Amino acid sequence: MLTRADKEALVENLKTDINNAKAVFLTNLVGIPSNDSVQIRKEVREANGKVIVTRNTLFRKATEGTAMEALLQNLKGPHALAFAFEDAPAVAKCLKEAGKNFDLIEFKGGFLGKEELSIQQINELADLPSRDEMIGTLLATFNAPISALARVLFAIQEQKEAGAPAVLEAKAGSRE
Repeated sequence: MLTRADKEALVENLKTDINNAKAVFLTNLVGIPSNDSVQIRKEVREANGKVIVTRNTLFRKATEGTAMEALLQNLKGPHALAFAFEDAPAVAKCLKEAGKNFDLIEFKGGFLGKEELSIQQINELADLPSRDEMIGTLLATFNAPISALARVLFAIQEQKEAGAPAVLEAKAGSRE
């Protein structure tokens, strides 16, 4: 049984997490086997997130005066909050993947910054590539023209070494 001081400390920690999080997702982990629940929490933690399961009244007290207050006002039954401190799509993706294996896990709402998200928007967020994948795609896009130039220059070098007249030399000779 939690003492009043424990509850107050928990509410303060929840407030801190809510203020520091880039995104918060309302879901459920109660009823999932403990080993699977630990695995889901580990995956969320690796995505720089956190999952909290506690009483709905404590969630409500922690969100008083915030934009999230309306989302958590009339909760009934077991719930969990998942916080994304850096990469919101990665945390959403972890929960969505877990939801494929367990029917109990589903999105019930969420916030990205101060903007409330619908369940459809959360699913779309979960389908986005992770931050690292997006950076990799961007870098590949930046490197594509450089790589193409390097291939052309290498092909010209191979032609010269093979003794075949280079395309550029042939065009330069036809202008004279």
